[in-house]
Amino acid sequence: MKKLVIATRGSQLALWQSEHIKSVLEDVHDGLEVELKVMKTKGDKILDTPLAKIGGKGLFTKELEDAMLNGEAHIAVHSLKDVPTVFPDGLVLGAITKRENPKDAILSEKYEDIDSLPEGAVVGTTSLRRRMQILAYRPDLKIKNLRGNVNTRLRKLKDGEYDAIILATAGIKRLGFENEVKYFTPIKKSIMIPAMGQAALGIECVDDEKILEIVKVLNDKDANIETTIERDFVDVLQGGCQVPIGVNAKIKDKTITVRAIVGMPNGDKMLKEKLYVSKKDYKSIGKELADIMVERGAVKLLKEAEEQALKEIL
Repeated sequence: MKKLVIATRGSQLALWQSEHIKSVLEDVHDGLEVELKVMKTKGDKILDTPLAKIGGKGLFTKELEDAMLNGEAHIAVHSLKDVPTVFPDGLVLGAITKRENPKDAILSEKYEDIDSLPEGAVVGTTSLRRRMQILAYRPDLKIKNLRGNVNTRLRKLKDGEYDAIILATAGIKRLGFENEVKYFTPIKKSIMIPAMGQAALGIECVDDEKILEIVKVLNDKDANIETTIERDFVDVLQGGCQVPIGVNAKIKDKTITVRAIVGMPNGDKMLKEKLYVSKKDYKSIGKELADIMVERGAVKLLKEAEEQALKEIL
């Protein structure tokens, strides 16, 4: 194969990610030409409405998937947290890259961290997961929806629309934006558990042996283990796109620490679990953890959370 086409969104972060993958593949495979096919997804076009209200995660993948299924592209580079756990026939998750720091981060021009925010401070996020956890920690804060690409969100912060905003640490670091605001502080996992797959890139591709052979060089073993646990957990608990779920697995030596949370968007009811498990058992851990949560009432809680989000927030 001489030419590989990557379907990509046109945001600065999406282009950085796709250019990064292009560079790695061209370096590894002599004579391979990699071309980017830039596209707009529904999630890129609708910027004034919370994602959960208009369809959730698949908003950033469908058009790219259509391009692959139509033969216009071979692979798509996604932030893994945006990739649903089920794929259309003919497409597969071909590789998962080495992970950046998976933590969320608080960015502000005035306040160093969550504890420094004054009572009633306005914090920007459209993520129900982030909303739930920050309100559980600081119920006095006011949460205001925040959409747009990273540049747009930073501009809104600088314009004074928010006292602070919450973004993924990995995206800020990949773009080199750590110094764009006065304070950029990753949030401890004890306060905010990240999203499934956060900080890893997922390489979705046509289910073809030649293409899978090309992209396998991108695979990172630890990232695959960690995100398999996280994706299995979410797959069992899927309750629609309007639900707040956080899950993070972290390997250290032969042990994996898994943190998970589900709850109400306003932070008043939550279920949390933290497990230490053997690395060799990773294939069953995500489902087992989800089953524990189900026994504790997670399904009922997530249904309540969806109803609250649609009624009061979205």
